[in-house]
Amino acid sequence: MTTLRFSPEVADFDPQRALAQVRGMADWAAVRYHCETGQQRAARDGKPDVNRIEQSRGAMLEAMLEGQIAYAGTSDLSPAGIERAMARAVGAARAAGRRKLFGFGDAQRPRAQGRYASPRRQGPEGASLGELSDLLLEASRRLKVSARIVSTEAAATLTEVESRYVSSNGAEIEQQFLYVTSNFAATARDGGEAQRRTMNGEVARCLQGGLEVFDREALLAGCERVGREAAELLEAIDCPSGARDLILQPDQMYLQIHESIGHPLELDRILGDERNYAGWSFVRPQDFGTLQYGSRLMNVTFDPGVPGEFASYAFDDCGNRAAREYLIRDGVLLRGLGSLESQARLGQPGVANFRAASWNRAPIDRMANINLEPGASSLAEMIAQTRCGIVMHANRSWSIDDYRNKFQFGCEYGQLIEEGRLTRVVKNPNYRGVTTPFWNSLRAVGRREEFQLFGSPFCGKGEPSQVIRVGHASPPCLFGGVEVFGGGK
Repeated sequence: MTTLRFSPEVADFDPQRALAQVRGMADWAAVRYHCETGQQRAARDGKPDVNRIEQSRGAMLEAMLEGQIAYAGTSDLSPAGIERAMARAVGAARAAGRRKLFGFGDAQRPRAQGRYASPRRQGPEGASLGELSDLLLEASRRLKVSARIVSTEAAATLTEVESRYVSSNGAEIEQQFLYVTSNFAATARDGGEAQRRTMNGEVARCLQGGLEVFDREALLAGCERVGREAAELLEAIDCPSGARDLILQPDQMYLQIHESIGHPLELDRILGDERNYAGWSFVRPQDFGTLQYGSRLMNVTFDPGVPGEFASYAFDDCGNRAAREYLIRDGVLLRGLGSLESQARLGQPGVANFRAASWNRAPIDRMANINLEPGASSLAEMIAQTRCGIVMHANRSWSIDDYRNKFQFGCEYGQLIEEGRLTRVVKNPNYRGVTTPFWNSLRAVGRREEFQLFGSPFCGKGEPSQVIRVGHASPPCLFGGVEVFGGGK
């Protein structure tokens, strides 16, 4: 496994030395160092478009005084900068402690030690980045399958992250990540009609790994398919309206999971911490262990150990060791997405998902890898058992209410199912529903062979706002009697 490379001044920062400098200023102290380097490459319409490198580094200082926890971040990693940041954290903890509603201790900051590194065979060195740029140029050309394709895009970002966390009670964690995001899109136009088709939906394909994640031949063949489908949508009929059985492909399932499972199960939402910014949740504390969230075919896990999935890690940002847990089993809600702090406040079990977007953000409850586990049906079997239905691919738009309950999603590409057979392509396919009735209409779940990894690099939450990486995986799924409709309704 290749070691991440950073500039000498970054490599010289020692979190343990910084901790030793400030540990006496609080009852408990921690230093979380974060360095992120992003390589962005893109091509548009067969020409180079973006070639950019960005780097951000800094440290978050954390102080606990008489059971109150507070934070202060700094990009000044000098001894004076570290001391000033800790003084701010101590002052905030002391001020907030006079009105604290709950007291925390070592139970919420475990003494964890360990390491994690993303799987990788080919890192973002100069020669390989040149090859990636060439691949993106060729991909943007392959997307233009005809004169009706008026715009093509091919983009990829490789992001290296080094995170080191140490605490005064003995935690010492080092995690190294290599994230790859990519997206390939074609826009077709005929007169006033325009249709956009992407390889994976409006959110890029997101994985952990190196440049080996790009299979050149498969990628270029996929780009040609995307171009053809964009042009095909110009001739397609509009999606019909009414109740139909609905098969969602994995490139749409990931957002369905994200919005109607991930966000409503975050314990800080259930506690009300997010209500004035990103909303509450319809889930109540008493629902854990009793709520039939979906049909018995619904099995959902928090799984931070899937190799290559976008939000895999070994520890969260308070040092809690991450482990696979069932959130929903046989359709019954069992567990929420909450840190050790939220678990203590709510008295409910959670997972290791206390995560910060960068060095200048304090961790909050964030989903990570939330996966719908495979079932026993193949996609072909789902189609064959459907008399009047539709298959939808790749998210185009989404909307969900403040309680993560009523939702509406638009997709890029649809295909009708009539008497067990795929028939006409339809454009502007949309569907809507309510979270628990929708998941209770789950009739079939695809097999392990059709299970696919997806994710998002920009899940937003919190005040001040944090944009973080999340992963989702699923096979195709069949839902019964869903309301579908065409564009403009």
